[in-house]
Amino acid sequence: MSDSSLIVMKFGGTSVATEEGRACIAQRIKEHQEKGDACVVVVSAMGRKGEPYATDTLLGLVENLPQRKEELDLLASVGEMISSVVVASELRARELNTEALTGPAAGIFAEGAPQNAAISVIQTDTVQKLVAAGVVPVVCGFQALTETGEIITLGRGGSDTTACALGVALEADAVEIYSDVDGVMTADPRIANDAQVLKIMRADELFQMAKMGSKIVHTPAAELALSSGVSLYVKNTFSNHPGTRVVDIAAYRPQTIATAVAHTHDVSRFIVELESCEGCADHSKRQNALFQSLAENAISLDMFTPANDKLFFTVADSATKATEKCLKDLSMSYVLSTDLSKVTLVGAGMHGVPGVMAKLSQALADEKIDMYQTSDSHTTISVLVASVNCKRAIAALHKAFNLGEINA
Repeated sequence: MSDSSLIVMKFGGTSVATEEGRACIAQRIKEHQEKGDACVVVVSAMGRKGEPYATDTLLGLVENLPQRKEELDLLASVGEMISSVVVASELRARELNTEALTGPAAGIFAEGAPQNAAISVIQTDTVQKLVAAGVVPVVCGFQALTETGEIITLGRGGSDTTACALGVALEADAVEIYSDVDGVMTADPRIANDAQVLKIMRADELFQMAKMGSKIVHTPAAELALSSGVSLYVKNTFSNHPGTRVVDIAAYRPQTIATAVAHTHDVSRFIVELESCEGCADHSKRQNALFQSLAENAISLDMFTPANDKLFFTVADSATKATEKCLKDLSMSYVLSTDLSKVTLVGAGMHGVPGVMAKLSQALADEKIDMYQTSDSHTTISVLVASVNCKRAIAALHKAFNLGEINA
């Protein structure tokens, strides 16, 4: 970054929830200002479920009552409004010139389904004027305005997306995502004792980690970082650790085959009998009828594998009952397996390298862990395992690919 830069800083729920955290936010802003940088702050709702102003707590107030999705968006957005005012006020008390802004006041517009909208445009005039006047805008993440003038929210982790989208719209020099961990880690440190904070990683690796279950950055935010080339840093509000630098694909060649191990729990697998020969008209007809039914019910498939007269695929446990109904309505026979987890080895360095799958398979075999299904891409290999074996699978892959030594 240059000597004088525009930085978008996003602070998560654990950072904004306490006076200690807000003091650390002030310190991070002052560190940038001392270098001559201008800052735009984005905040999440305070705390986690069970704490009074957390999004899940607010939604719990109407959990057992008749609901309208549009009203749920209105309620869900309240937590960020509280955070923005409290943070702005506390920063002002610490001699920082600040102003709280809702998402709409910051010019953020979105379209799509309630509770899962996508940012369509950001009108940056208000934010730019405040920055030019030496004011630190404290913007509500997660929320935006529809073209009909209603509040809408961006889905879980949407404040990350707000920050990245603002960074792109403002042509910021960097976007910094702050939480209570030091950066992106090679695995869950509660599972892999020697998990390391990555010093640098590619944007496509971050996107795959988010997609495959890592909670450190919201998936649409990681996708935006990948597509826009914005400079992204993942840091800890409460420490001076340098964190993880996320770079454009063309800017960094991975030095290792693998970068991290991600995982997703609560997976169900279906083996569906098509009961006709592959290539037959009836085979295609039944297959397409199933896909159409799943699409109409907004069911997302994963790890899809066709095999002769069978289809193998997984869904999130939350979609299991709806998937069963689709299959029963079509009179299709199936076998359902539950209590499964998907473990994914992530690394841009594996592309075109022979033997990666063999090494992964051997690591799991050595631990007597069965693989029920696999899928892969240029930067990932995913395996489906029994949930009871998930932690051992993560630890085994972390060890086999020497991820505990990645910073050595």
